[in-house]
Amino acid sequence: MRLLVAVSGGQDSMCLAEKVRLEGGPFAIAHCNFALRDSESDADEAFVRAWAEGHGIPLHVKRFDTRGYAAENGISIEMAARRLRYRWFGELCRVHGYEAVLTAHHAGDNAETFFLNLLRGSGIKGLCGMQEDSFLPDPDYADIPLRRPLLGWTREEIDVRASQWGVPYRDDRTNAENTVKRNKLRNQVFPILREINPSFEKTLSEDMDRLRMVSRIADSYYEEQAPLVWDGRRVDTALLQTLPHWEYILYRILDGEGLAPALIDQAISIVRSGRSGRRAGPFVSASGRLVRDEAVASPAFSVCEKEWAPGQSPVMPEGILAVDADRVHGELTASRWAPGDWIRPLGAPGRKKMQDWFTDHHFTPREKHRCVLLKDASDASHVLAVVGHCIDESVKVTPATGRILRIVIS
Repeated sequence: MRLLVAVSGGQDSMCLAEKVRLEGGPFAIAHCNFALRDSESDADEAFVRAWAEGHGIPLHVKRFDTRGYAAENGISIEMAARRLRYRWFGELCRVHGYEAVLTAHHAGDNAETFFLNLLRGSGIKGLCGMQEDSFLPDPDYADIPLRRPLLGWTREEIDVRASQWGVPYRDDRTNAENTVKRNKLRNQVFPILREINPSFEKTLSEDMDRLRMVSRIADSYYEEQAPLVWDGRRVDTALLQTLPHWEYILYRILDGEGLAPALIDQAISIVRSGRSGRRAGPFVSASGRLVRDEAVASPAFSVCEKEWAPGQSPVMPEGILAVDADRVHGELTASRWAPGDWIRPLGAPGRKKMQDWFTDHHFTPREKHRCVLLKDASDASHVLAVVGHCIDESVKVTPATGRILRIVIS
């Protein structure tokens, strides 16, 4: 596999370059000259160029107007440098056929990312930190693998390897300046954390692994439930509130629409309180206007008991169901579908999970969750009737029926 290794000239990236060189296999080096430290930036470039030439390794170098790009796009210098380098890495991979990009991020970098995201309020995704294997964070090159082979290494481990391998490197004097948030964390906060827990970076890395597990579960739940209540423009708030953890689903929807955290909190409070969307006003997102929709109501229906004469036909008009009242042993209850619900459809030989019944009858997820199911209170999972659609074999009307419950959609 042909690799592209990002090398700045500092200890971390030089250690990575030496590691890849010792492992063998074809690779090239990409060096970004961000022109932020005047002659020192040029000296870094010359150092990397000399090392690459001395080892016969292909080298790509590009000089960026980082300050100009940051000013033009209204972003920080750090963000500008990030965008510029990853876009260039993607271009190099496309042109030269490199199959993956390697960077020298290590456990300390991951810890810094965790705390920066925690302080800015980025949600669980931000607290998961970086992963060893991901993809370039550029929309045009998001299919190109991005790997971080040193992510599990602490600063001390990098020092040891660099010493063992005799790795030359250049010091960046700006790393000691505390004008940048990352540097403040690294130079002022982390020493205190190491006093409390000398291996806090390793501990934090393990916790981020666990958070990623939780995040994947949350993603799976959101992807399954959101389409039930969100059509890309409107949220069915009544149906939303029947779902477990509905606040998280609404948070993800609104966050994806670019709403500010304060507006998301306000929207959740409004839905929780039941106040009307009209009084609360619309919420404006980055993609346009997001309106709180009044729910589409579930079927309204009535149930009445009637005498049943022998010989009457059990066939009912559309929208009306009849069940044998004497075969309902407890109180009849109405509910929405829940996992584990089952029915023995009229005329069918055995029981069927409601999930499968909905699939067989081509119900959409929204239709499935709007359905009203009638159950005998003595069995919370046995469905006796799907209002407006079908009844269970156990409560069908027979020649012996003397009373019926007539279920009518109104």
